[in-house]
Amino acid sequence: MNSRDVIILGGGLAGLVAGIYLVNSGANVCLIEKDSYPRHRVCGEYLSNEVKPYLEFLGLDLEHISAPQLSRMKFSTQKGNMLECKLGLGGIGISRYTLDHLLYQKFLEGGGKIIQTTAENCKFQEDTFIVHCKDGQTLEANFVLGAYGKRSNLDKSLKRSFINRKSAWMGVKAHYENKDFPNDLVALHNFQGGYCGLSKTDLGTVNVCYLATYESFQKYGNIKTYENKVLSRNPFLKDFFQNSTMVFENPLSIAQISFENKELVEDHIIMIGDAAGLIHPLSGNGMAMAIRSAKLASEALLEFKLDPKDQERIELKYTNSWRNNFRTRINTGRILQKVLMHEKLSNFSQSFVHKVPGLLPKIIKLTHGKEMHV
Repeated sequence: MNSRDVIILGGGLAGLVAGIYLVNSGANVCLIEKDSYPRHRVCGEYLSNEVKPYLEFLGLDLEHISAPQLSRMKFSTQKGNMLECKLGLGGIGISRYTLDHLLYQKFLEGGGKIIQTTAENCKFQEDTFIVHCKDGQTLEANFVLGAYGKRSNLDKSLKRSFINRKSAWMGVKAHYENKDFPNDLVALHNFQGGYCGLSKTDLGTVNVCYLATYESFQKYGNIKTYENKVLSRNPFLKDFFQNSTMVFENPLSIAQISFENKELVEDHIIMIGDAAGLIHPLSGNGMAMAIRSAKLASEALLEFKLDPKDQERIELKYTNSWRNNFRTRINTGRILQKVLMHEKLSNFSQSFVHKVPGLLPKIIKLTHGKEMHV
């Protein structure tokens, strides 16, 4: 059995970005991903400009993509009271269909290998990782990065603390045609039981992605009824749905989204992206966080020259870097989520921010980071 330097479990943003950096640095990397490219994922599809320099360093040409430049934000309460502000660094509206495929191609160009299967379990024994796959393959590596997203059967095999506790949240995403929606706008609209983000993408469509509690959704039974009966109580969402056409055959959805604290290293597997921790989508910075966490993990591995003898030092380096970069963002996201989900608090906070207009950009800044450079 040939041993690799690194096996990456999962081929989303974090997994692909880590893979590209590592193969470009000469590492022997294999990525395991069950799905093919390109494809859509449940995601807000707002990419903060903080990560653009790093993606360009990795060789991605984002300039030739017709991605809308997102520079302002609107927020409305359940009743439709509106706030608006400029977005500091701003960002671009790029679909995961496009971005993941670009990263996938760049990873292959650099010499990375992708195996289309599912990792069923991963064991660390005698200073080596053994990964058993659904298709019968057994792979070996010195290091493993867990980049398999919000939740997976691997979480169960690793006995991660959050996996057996039911989560109150579900996510729904679809693309719509709406020619009147501004190209430069990120809109966040509150509704009873959740909040919904809207922004234009490089595909010319508007990405609609919302987070909702099961408690509010279960009363209505299906997505269409829920949108008509609950989301549309917000006048801005009602207007959007009435004047838009969904281009997906059906919306995408994901269940059991957990915002609990997660261990950053499990049985010596270094977790990155959503497998390491998830910021509330209302903060609009999940994509940038996934990319930054991939960079932090790759840098920790390379700083110690991918030497298995330095496993514990690599884990400590990554853990400290991750917490320094993301602890404030995630805590801010949790506070914002609690405020927005409480109607009276949401209305009060909006009234207060109206009186102090410089406050909202400062709150947004707490959920974002500085530009990434190598």
